[in-house]
Amino acid sequence: MAWDDLHDSKGPDEPYKGGSGGQGGGGAGGGGPRGPQMEIPQIKLPKFKPSTFMGLGILLLAIWILPGVFYFVAPDEEGVVVLFGKYNRTTQPGLHFKFPSPIEHVSTPKVRQVRRTEIGFRITSQGPPQKVRDVPAESLILTGDQNIVDMDLVIQYNIKDPAAYLFNVRKRRKLVRDSAETVLRGIVGEKKIDESLTTGKAEIQILIKDQMQSLLDSYESGIKIVAAQLQDVHPPAQVVAAFKDVVSAREDKERMINEAQGYRNAVIPEARGKAEQIIREAEAYKEEKIKRAQGDVDRFLAQYDEYRKAPEITRKRIYLETMEEILPQMDKFVLGSRQGNGVLPILPLGKNPLNPSGSK
Repeated sequence: MAWDDLHDSKGPDEPYKGGSGGQGGGGAGGGGPRGPQMEIPQIKLPKFKPSTFMGLGILLLAIWILPGVFYFVAPDEEGVVVLFGKYNRTTQPGLHFKFPSPIEHVSTPKVRQVRRTEIGFRITSQGPPQKVRDVPAESLILTGDQNIVDMDLVIQYNIKDPAAYLFNVRKRRKLVRDSAETVLRGIVGEKKIDESLTTGKAEIQILIKDQMQSLLDSYESGIKIVAAQLQDVHPPAQVVAAFKDVVSAREDKERMINEAQGYRNAVIPEARGKAEQIIREAEAYKEEKIKRAQGDVDRFLAQYDEYRKAPEITRKRIYLETMEEILPQMDKFVLGSRQGNGVLPILPLGKNPLNPSGSK
């Protein structure tokens, strides 16, 4: 298609007006074919009234202002509002109003979220399996008895003062980690290695939490320590085998002590019971002998009273009763002292009047 087909033609006989001095571009002084001609379309803008511009400006201003004057605070957050860069107020969960930016700005930190930081190790991958990287510069600690112990610690914390948390501290996680490491080294430096490895763990955790909280409060950090947990406490890798032998020996010692105490607790009460039984039997024997002696004395005194009344009869009676006692199975006969009297028939010794045959 020819270029001229795009435009309206003036006719085949009309010379081309163009080039230098009215000459055609094809030859000197002669007319030639016409070149391309462009026509610029005219754009007609509508006429706007001043009120239209004012309404459009108000609309744009409303679109810019309205989203910036209302803000929402979630249930686990608190709103911190600054006026021209200076802290102004703290708002609770819900919908609130503020002046638009740049007059007021609001930050909504999650104050109830429990954050954590590790001392002595880092979790590089949550897994599974979970990958952990050891940090010896933080975990190796000198104890009070000049030994080295490897400790891994986890600190859990949240925000108790959002304004102080946002404005008083810049590197908050680093502050918590450095404070934990400082406190941990101070506490373990006063303990012996035996306490750090065995019985002193619970006490160390409590001391870490309390001292860290005091230190962070002195910095006005707005951070609250929720928990301090010792994840792993062990001697350095180079001496683990020797420490295991020592720990095993201590466990055997404790086991033997507990067994001995158990035997002691079983034997001593039994011995005390037997001793008490012997004492009671001796006291009973004592009472028995005393009562019997008192009975013998009373019987003797009663016989003595009877003897004073009738000495001869009492003497014979005692003699006969004694013979009856020492010769219980024999038939006994009592003979009178006078001649011709024969056997006394009035004393049938050895026979029961109710059982003449003497059978039992």
